[in-house]
Amino acid sequence: MIQTKKLDLFAGISVADYAAALAWYERLLGSPPAFFPNDIEAVWELAEHRYMYIEQRPAHAGHAKLTLFVDDLNAVVTQIAERGFEPAEQETYANGVRKITYRDPDGNEIGFGGAPQ
Repeated sequence: MIQTKKLDLFAGISVADYAAALAWYERLLGSPPAFFPNDIEAVWELAEHRYMYIEQRPAHAGHAKLTLFVDDLNAVVTQIAERGFEPAEQETYANGVRKITYRDPDGNEIGFGGAPQ
C-alpha cells in the first residue's frame, strides 16, 4: 500500500473522435470540462484533486474501465437518465454493492458504484 497523506487521481480515457466524446462525456457528467490542456484533451474535476480526462488517441480507444463510487447512486443514475442515457449494465454484488455501467461511443466503460442502502 502506498503510504502518503495525500493521494490525487488523474485518470485518462482514450477516444477516437474527440468532438463526439467531448459531447458524450459532458452529457454523462452533466457539466463541461474544468479545463482543456490542449486541443485533444478535456479534463473534469470529479472531486477535489480527483480528475478524469479524455484524450484523442484512436489506436488506444475503447479499452478504459473506470468505476466512480458515489454517495447516492440512485440520484446519480436518475440525473444521468434525465440527460438521455440508459445503463449498459447493472450489477449487484453479494455484499449489496451496486454498479451501473455506461459505455461511450468507443466502448470505454464508465461505471458508478454505491454501497447498499
